[in-house]
Amino acid sequence: MFSCACLAVLSAEAQKDKPWWLDPEVNEVNTMAPRAAFFAYETENLAKADQKARSERYLSLEGKWKFNFSKDHDKAPRDFYSLKYDDSQWTDFPVPGILELNGYGDAIYSNNGYPWRTQFRPEPPFVEERNNYTGSYRKMVTVPADWKGERIYLHVGSATSNLMVWVNGKFVGYSEDSKVSAEFDLTKYLTPGKENLIAMQVMRWCDGSYLEDQDFWRLTGIERDVYLQAYPKSTVWDFFLHAGLDSRYRDGIFNATVDLRAFADSEPGKGQVEMKLVDKTGKTVWAQKRKFEMKGEAETLSFSGRIKNVAKWTAETPELYDCILTLRDEEGNTSVTACKTGFRKIEIKNAKLMVNGMPVYIKGVNRHEHSDTLGHVQTRDLILDDLKQMKRLNINAIRTCHYPNHPDFYDLCDRYGFYVVDEANIENHGMGSVPYFKDTVNHPAYREDWYAAHVDRIDRMVKRDKNHPCVIGWSLGNECGNGKVFHDEYKRLKAYDPSRFVPFEQAWEDWNTDVVCLMYPNMGRIKDYRKSGKQRPFIMCEYAHAQGNSNGNFKDIWDVIYDSPNLQGGFIWDFKDQGFRMETDPQDGRVFWMYNGKMGSYKWLEDKPSEWNTGTDGILSADGTPKPQAWEVKKVYQYIQFEEKDAAYGWITVRNRHDFTNLKDYAFAWETVSYTHLTLPTI
Repeated sequence: MFSCACLAVLSAEAQKDKPWWLDPEVNEVNTMAPRAAFFAYETENLAKADQKARSERYLSLEGKWKFNFSKDHDKAPRDFYSLKYDDSQWTDFPVPGILELNGYGDAIYSNNGYPWRTQFRPEPPFVEERNNYTGSYRKMVTVPADWKGERIYLHVGSATSNLMVWVNGKFVGYSEDSKVSAEFDLTKYLTPGKENLIAMQVMRWCDGSYLEDQDFWRLTGIERDVYLQAYPKSTVWDFFLHAGLDSRYRDGIFNATVDLRAFADSEPGKGQVEMKLVDKTGKTVWAQKRKFEMKGEAETLSFSGRIKNVAKWTAETPELYDCILTLRDEEGNTSVTACKTGFRKIEIKNAKLMVNGMPVYIKGVNRHEHSDTLGHVQTRDLILDDLKQMKRLNINAIRTCHYPNHPDFYDLCDRYGFYVVDEANIENHGMGSVPYFKDTVNHPAYREDWYAAHVDRIDRMVKRDKNHPCVIGWSLGNECGNGKVFHDEYKRLKAYDPSRFVPFEQAWEDWNTDVVCLMYPNMGRIKDYRKSGKQRPFIMCEYAHAQGNSNGNFKDIWDVIYDSPNLQGGFIWDFKDQGFRMETDPQDGRVFWMYNGKMGSYKWLEDKPSEWNTGTDGILSADGTPKPQAWEVKKVYQYIQFEEKDAAYGWITVRNRHDFTNLKDYAFAWETVSYTHLTLPTI
């Protein structure tokens, strides 16, 4: 089993010697083990609608919290989590919400280099308390009275750079990794039917920030959903769906494991679990039931089946089935979850990445989570707008640079059809990113005390996103060296999930990557690989850097790709400019977009400005307007290409670049237009 290795779980007193936020061997304290992103509903109809707000087991904690900002961590309020603490002078602050975009602290844009590098030397795991912004949050929450006797969990979708939680004055837990969720068991701390105090604290920097040196805005806050969820005595706790194809790519081969949980203070449960697959017409195409009798706190059930002539998932034909999982215990409690699943088979054969037996071209883009008003906070509509723009530009693949995205992103990619390379929240570029880097004294990728932190981040990504058909590959990280941990994680991932490939740019052509996914190779190197006869596909993780008037020789690159046995495309850097919408004067209503540099009184720390010449490298402007290079991308990525053969006689060549779509699905009309050539006057 692929699992987090050596994660330290310590008591609150352990911080007396070394704070957790300075200890690379402590990545979480009292958090729940990582698992798939899903919600357990009361009924099948609620589960299929997947609207948590309609469930009586859901309580949103989003909205205004009492908030205190401290510029320096050592100046943060003490005992603020106490029920007796007076927060009447604190401000109201949005959750989710970014500190720097709501008037607290200064945003920093950095490509290569830690945001503190003008203040102190990068020496992992050390970070200073000075300029280490700290946000403290308090909220009084009335927990429903009918939740008494059920298990109650707190879900925090993401927090930068770390998170500490208290309830009613008592410490609950700690978490790092700013791009995956943290869940805490609050059952013994809460009193249903009464008001309860939930307190949280986040820091701008912690030791984990050494693994988060990505090329984007460095912002602080709680970025994703925050809510409470109630679970019955016996419940589905996790599940792993394997929806593959037979050797002829015709029938669906379905296998699944379902993990059940009975809570330690409850009697072992008995009951039945039903799993079924429902097609888009509402027809149940497969169903299976399993009885359970819990012998302890956990039990795993297995399901399997074959679906004849299954509808297959691809980016061009995103055919999905509803997988509905229903648990009923002997006391009449019901727990239902539903998710979309798609049958597809990912292979590497004959130097090609194959989907359902067909080689596919990766017409991809790198995508940061960015809003010109909300920063790193995402909404479903913002994500959907990005995906719509990509479809219009003939983009079929996305690399989640360089961290797992909001869970809604994967749901929408499943639905609308995108190949996703999911990337772990690991980049320590500021310590050096050259493969085979040998600074074993300082570089986290080569240090034993940082081993568990890398494993934890990869594990949490994989466990959360494992059921999405859109995810075709797991990336171990970006610009982070290639130490032993990445070789070990490659082997562990291949054993845990052989249905996907593992791309890892920092391996170059070492054995711990299934594809050669170099960054910005020149044309000579691309052509050399084409002629080499090497059997690993060549798929560039970043290419065609889109900053300024760029994307040059884009068509030339694709002419070589189309004429190659082992080149299959890549991911443009990147999708959207990372600018913020600013007002010049509220009275005249004029606005502009600020990129890098100074934002009003904004300065990088106290003396030097943020990087200026970066962050404007999208094919779209920050407000979503396509830039000129977007139309170049659309043309080169075009799936139906027309070439003149003999236009005078009405002959043209039509080439189908789709991987799965037949041109019989299209109607064509064309005309010959004569243009008058104008002669410009001589100056």
